[in-house]
Amino acid sequence: MYENVFKRVEEKYVLNKKQKEKFFQKVNPYLQPNRFFEATICNIYFDTQNYDLIVHSLEKPPFKEKIRLRSYNVPTLEDTVYLEIKNKYKGIVGKRRVKMKLSEFYEYLNTKKYKQNNQIMREIDYYFTYYKLKPTLYIAYDRQSYMGADNPNLRITLDTNLRSRKEDLFLELGDAGKKYFKEEIYIMEIKTLGAMPLWLVQVLSELKIYPTSFSKYGSIYGRDKQIDKENAYVY
Repeated sequence: MYENVFKRVEEKYVLNKKQKEKFFQKVNPYLQPNRFFEATICNIYFDTQNYDLIVHSLEKPPFKEKIRLRSYNVPTLEDTVYLEIKNKYKGIVGKRRVKMKLSEFYEYLNTKKYKQNNQIMREIDYYFTYYKLKPTLYIAYDRQSYMGADNPNLRITLDTNLRSRKEDLFLELGDAGKKYFKEEIYIMEIKTLGAMPLWLVQVLSELKIYPTSFSKYGSIYGRDKQIDKENAYVY
């Protein structure tokens, strides 16, 4: 159970190709590839009919949360997926998830009965029932994952080719989607249980790479909402 509960500090950085290359030239001696180094991360986000969860999140409250179904690469019905609650409170990110087969998730979604009677699943079920959640957005990106060579609690992920779709909201239907960035842009996340190591702080400072607020779900929702608004004035 404990490997499915995370609580850590996360900082995000949006890098162009040149920044990415310079950064990893300097930090490579301190890092090693994670166990699953390369993967396509596939997500289905769940929200209310009126997108209340993401609208609330974009207002930048002290506490916010998201519900999603995640797989590492495109799954079959018999492959493992993770049903997750991700929340953030004053800069501290918490994540709780339940591991299951994709077919078991669909069984839960159709019957609202779940086989794993644990605290995390009961909490997830409460969200689905109380908010009447439904799938609202598919998001995928290609990820490289690193960990500290001498510090396994330091994680750095690099995401690129961010894409999404509002139709065919099933993980098993492939990872195609509309690209978010026109250029080659990377979203880097640095995840630690405490303070960053000094060498990492020095590299970020030297290259003038600064943290930014970037939510994949929030950014794509905002873009799509703006497009829908503009199209409403086209007759």
